[in-house]
Amino acid sequence: MPDSKETGIFFTGFDKLVHLGFFYVLTVLLLYGKINHQHSYSFRSLTIFKIILITAFVGGGIEMIQYEFFPYRSAEWWDFGCDMIGVAMGIFSYILLHKSDYHEKKA
Repeated sequence: MPDSKETGIFFTGFDKLVHLGFFYVLTVLLLYGKINHQHSYSFRSLTIFKIILITAFVGGGIEMIQYEFFPYRSAEWWDFGCDMIGVAMGIFSYILLHKSDYHEKKA
């Protein structure tokens, strides 16, 4: 018997994957914007910290809006956790890919 949350082609927990993907893309776009703004690939811890704060505020805000204003939607810690995992993946990608790209361009 299928799970009651399972609908169509989607599987249980598909929304968590979507949260992770959206916040990964959001983080990459924020980092890309910062790179274009400062015209360098330099690594700054303050930038990473600001992006974590911004995305945590957005993710938490979305969950609070769902909890307060939409009775047919639910706010879940797992959604927020997947948001932050997506952010961590985006930051890791930045550090891994752009840091090595910066060293190659410098040489």
